[in-house]
Amino acid sequence: MIDQDISAELAERVRQAYNQDQPVSITGSGSKSFLGREPGPESIRLDLTPHCGILNYEPAELVLTARAGTPLAEIERVLAAQGQMLPFEPPQFQGQVDGTGTLGGAVAAGLSGPARPWQGAVRDAVLGVRLINGQGQILKFGGQVMKNVAGYDVSRLMVGAFGTLGVLLDISVRVVPMPRAQQSQIVTVSAEEALARFAE
Repeated sequence: MIDQDISAELAERVRQAYNQDQPVSITGSGSKSFLGREPGPESIRLDLTPHCGILNYEPAELVLTARAGTPLAEIERVLAAQGQMLPFEPPQFQGQVDGTGTLGGAVAAGLSGPARPWQGAVRDAVLGVRLINGQGQILKFGGQVMKNVAGYDVSRLMVGAFGTLGVLLDISVRVVPMPRAQQSQIVTVSAEEALARFAE
């Protein structure tokens, strides 16, 4: 796994964009590029895929901190080795660049997956973030513990914001134990009977 911190370089590029009054287009693997508005041709592309690596993982504490460009597949592999998983189910769209998405993209898009009613949402798992604001300053919100009294929970505002509130650098999330077993059941019914069962 590549471990690379390019926070200073990213912050400098945001500062330049701010000083030149240019919009910034934040990108990762490109797996969710079909969501949101198309960036204008004058926007500065900010690629976060090189900003990757797991910074801290404490299986006993059920907390993982990783850089925004870290591939979800890598995070899920590391967690699975310890019998753990993310408490949300980020969709694994195929990325245009490489892999199936990044942690930063999952948080920025806020897509929790079909298990949300049972497992919870992305925002419920985010404990803290480090980000670059619109002026190129690096700020830190939240922490690595479940109960945090650090003031306003700005870190959860970043979930689903698509980078409009800042460029995510590092994200701390809580993790959960994997279930001992999983089972899928398929019931073949007509469309009318399926609708009747849903209504029940």
